[in-house]
Amino acid sequence: MKPVDPFEFPPEQMAAYKRARRLEYFTLVYIGSAALFLYLTMGNSQAMRTSWLEDMISLVPALAFLITTRVARLPARSGFPYGFHSAISIGHLTASLALLVMGLFLLGEAVLTLATGERPSIGGFTIFGHTVWAGWPMLAALAYTGIPSFFLGRAKARLAPQINDKILHADADMMKADWMFECATAIGVVGIGFGFWWMDGAAAAIVSANIVRDGIVNLSAAVADLIDEAPRKTTDRTQVEPVPQELARYLESFPWVEKAEVRMRDEGHVLVGEAFIVPRRTDDLVDKIADLTEKAKSYHWRIRDLVVMPVTHAELSGIDKGMKSNSAPHAGLDPATFR
Repeated sequence: MKPVDPFEFPPEQMAAYKRARRLEYFTLVYIGSAALFLYLTMGNSQAMRTSWLEDMISLVPALAFLITTRVARLPARSGFPYGFHSAISIGHLTASLALLVMGLFLLGEAVLTLATGERPSIGGFTIFGHTVWAGWPMLAALAYTGIPSFFLGRAKARLAPQINDKILHADADMMKADWMFECATAIGVVGIGFGFWWMDGAAAAIVSANIVRDGIVNLSAAVADLIDEAPRKTTDRTQVEPVPQELARYLESFPWVEKAEVRMRDEGHVLVGEAFIVPRRTDDLVDKIADLTEKAKSYHWRIRDLVVMPVTHAELSGIDKGMKSNSAPHAGLDPATFR
């Protein structure tokens, strides 16, 4: 079985890809140190414990990105003729499941703490004969965790659409959630200091609820990709990826092509699919299709593999109706689909 041609990022995307990998390596070191700082200072604060666990979860998208992007760039071979780009979707699914399961666990724990009326306390320690409130090192740990997350999230959000990487986009959302969660946790710590014991559990619940929400959104998107949903924009899944439609119009610009329709699926960084064309004439059709295929694959860097197939008007009409009936915009799976 003939494998697909090797794939390499264009220079601009390769530079963004390498920068993204450097950011993820830095994230692993930074989040690891932040988690250690939080662990050493969390005491018996529920919100601090939740933030520590949330930081541990933050390692999953970074690890998934580093592993799956390496796998995705392996060359195709006879046993895997389409290559390994779908590893990106598997990594997205893995990170989403970990996020959702942990979020549900933490939310249940926070609600239980509030329901039982457990009252955490933050004591103090003595330094050079002076008593220092233990909340201060907690707040310092939260600042150490939250402030870099703000800048890391913005950097990853800028890189994700450049290489169309959903894991990196999810990780950017995670970084954004991190600094927001640390702010909520800080409120809980300060609340305990002023005697409002319930603020600790409430802050933990807010953190956990946001983790659950992110988990659901990302899991829905990951599953939709695995069942070959029509390609969506990396940064906004309510928007259809414009490349297939633009490619169809490009094919129609050739004098011998009367009409064209393109059907594609998303495989991580790349798109694969078929182009159906109605030729105006059939002389030298094989050579024309071979030339058209090469030009079509060069139209956009994301187009990894494309099969160009000549069809009749009647066949193209049936294909067009089928694609339009399934092109309603949505952000992931709609439960109504299964009713």
